[in-house]
Amino acid sequence: MLDIKFIRENSDIVKTACNHKNINLDIDQLLSLDKEVSTLKTEEQNLLTQKNAITAKIPKASAEERPALIAESKALDEKVKGLKPQAEKAEEELKAMMWITPQIPSPKAPLGKDDSDNVEIKKHGVLPKFDFKPLDHVQLLEQQNWADFERIAKVSGSRSYSLRNEMVLVEMAMHRMAMDKLMAKGFNLVSVPAFAREEALYGTGHFPAGRDQAYFIPEQNLYLAGTAEVQINSLHANEILKESELPILYAGYSPCFRSEAGSYGRDVRGLIRVHQFMKVEQFIICKNDPAESEKWHQILLETSEEIVQDLELPYRIVECCTGDMGTGKVRMYDVEAWVPSEQKYRETHSCSALHDWQARRTQTRYRDADNKVQYVHTLNNTAIATPRILVPFLECHQQKDGTVKIPAKLQPYMDGKKVIGKPVGA
Repeated sequence: MLDIKFIRENSDIVKTACNHKNINLDIDQLLSLDKEVSTLKTEEQNLLTQKNAITAKIPKASAEERPALIAESKALDEKVKGLKPQAEKAEEELKAMMWITPQIPSPKAPLGKDDSDNVEIKKHGVLPKFDFKPLDHVQLLEQQNWADFERIAKVSGSRSYSLRNEMVLVEMAMHRMAMDKLMAKGFNLVSVPAFAREEALYGTGHFPAGRDQAYFIPEQNLYLAGTAEVQINSLHANEILKESELPILYAGYSPCFRSEAGSYGRDVRGLIRVHQFMKVEQFIICKNDPAESEKWHQILLETSEEIVQDLELPYRIVECCTGDMGTGKVRMYDVEAWVPSEQKYRETHSCSALHDWQARRTQTRYRDADNKVQYVHTLNNTAIATPRILVPFLECHQQKDGTVKIPAKLQPYMDGKKVIGKPVGA
């Protein structure tokens, strides 16, 4: 959320941000509502001041004057009551527009309409070459009895999956490896529930626009979150922290859920686009300082790179353009790992800096060295998300006999195994 004062004083900048982020929002209408709300509040306050002044006269008034004063006080009270519905309606409309007002993207961010305009900034690793016909991840999983798709779909619906045998251990090993790395870097490891209240999803910016992506449990008035960012971002809501407490580094481990509404027919095979997954999310709360925020943004990105390198996967980094970065982002990078069966890179990590956009929504603040209360900056990035990362992992590390190599850094988490699976035909 932006500061309304900033919008009033920089409407052209906000209009440009809406245009660059493909957000259909009438800033002139927003400012008109803001003015209406301000006018109605002023009018209400003036009426209450008049009413209070008249009410104060009643006890001292004569018997002849008192009825007229009481009548006048009641009339003013009725006027105040008459203003309330209009004021509340205008305030709700203004609030709805404020929720979707975008953060101003960094001038360093590339301009563009969608992911086709993202800019590749780095490539790492050598693409695998096979002297045999490689299989895709679904073929590998089914050949080794590492996953079930058909039976579990009868029980849990489409886009469900059930990992089996060694693949369950691989998934757990990846998460443990990522957690150990983050703890060594000073992150506080936290597990969070799958559930979150509506205000937490508004707090991150997943609501209102992403409401169709969330599963709702009406009986409890709770939602299933799509990332631990949702819960962690609200842990310090309405608090005023000490500057000495910053930065706060969290590594959130949680089950995640997304309905994937609107994606029917795309990427539905196997493990790429599923409704439930596990993730370790990096989340940082730091001082309200663009340079400090940029420093932590790079650290988050480097940490994710290290994890992908530890998994020995070829990858690239793209900087997301304004049209692909999302409403609240100042700057955003994606890490994409190579998927041989598709001959392309696929996103495995998403690294975002949001400055104070989320903090204003949750009222998360701190008192600086000058005793001034400021909104914190927030940042987030994936550490590891499964099962998606298993797609490039299996395909890049497959061997001719159907087995899969285990990278050296992952082997300690797999009881020292260097290879998993049974040779085909053995």
